[in-house]
Amino acid sequence: MGLHHILQHLDRPGTYARILYVDFSSAFNTIIPAILQTKLHQLSVPMSICQWITSFLTDRQQLVRQGKFTSSTCTISTGAPQGCVHSPLLFDPSVKLLKIADDTTVIGLIQDDNESEYRREVKQLAVWCSQNNLELNTHKTVEMIVDFRRNTPTLSPLTILNSTVAAVESFRFLGTTISQDLKWETHIDSIVKKAQQRLYFLCQLRKFNLPQMLLIQFYSAVIESVLCTSVTVWFGSATKSDIRRLQRTVRTAERIIGCPLPPLQELYTSRVRKKAGKITLDPTHPAHYLFELLPSGRRFRALSTRTVRNRNSFFPQAIHLMNS
Repeated sequence: MGLHHILQHLDRPGTYARILYVDFSSAFNTIIPAILQTKLHQLSVPMSICQWITSFLTDRQQLVRQGKFTSSTCTISTGAPQGCVHSPLLFDPSVKLLKIADDTTVIGLIQDDNESEYRREVKQLAVWCSQNNLELNTHKTVEMIVDFRRNTPTLSPLTILNSTVAAVESFRFLGTTISQDLKWETHIDSIVKKAQQRLYFLCQLRKFNLPQMLLIQFYSAVIESVLCTSVTVWFGSATKSDIRRLQRTVRTAERIIGCPLPPLQELYTSRVRKKAGKITLDPTHPAHYLFELLPSGRRFRALSTRTVRNRNSFFPQAIHLMNS
């Protein structure tokens, strides 16, 4: 969704985007159950659920074990147990930002060099954090600027709590490396390297005469899963040379296993169709409105795209595949 908003915005002349990747200090340790319960109640969460969450977060027993030594037990009534499946759900969702648990991103869609709204939103975020027991880690918070204008002026740096935010050319977000030129070479370099390292273990299993079916299962779980990390996001915009690099890894695995494997293009197409199908069936999905049926009811309305990078992104490609 973040990339879609950026690409749609950049289709217009005189535009650029500023993307702030926010880092919090010990985010999971800062939840105060009483404040959280009040906010959940304001969001119309049933009182019984609010009380259950409060009970879950309060009076937890905690100790530290190092080797054969164990500390005394301490009672904890703040924060959420890190690693617990419930913990990422307990962040307050009232701030309208791109958020997944404690990974928060502010996207400024700038036109005509007017950054006032973006800077005001960042300032409000800092105030909101101070009021809600969240500490912004300004040393790890970074900003990436995506600007394809021919005559790019020098942009003023962003400042949060009197600290200048570092500007980066790429950032690894939710397992995907996003570059400021919106190309995917850096991300593909990373996953190809990781997949090639795992081919060694496939070779070792082949030497031990593991059955072919188990080799295929190992490839699917350990190697293909790496090659297809967020594949619906980047594959459509990958260059032909990068796709050939990826496919060489697949062919190497085929030679080791001794049977054909699904090509990445086929995996990409099937996953895009599957993801798009889920979105069209879920009216609550934030991208549901993008899949608008034509009056015939048989095809979806194509999205307006001016640039190739936008046309090759997920949503335009998904609608094209759904229509075909």
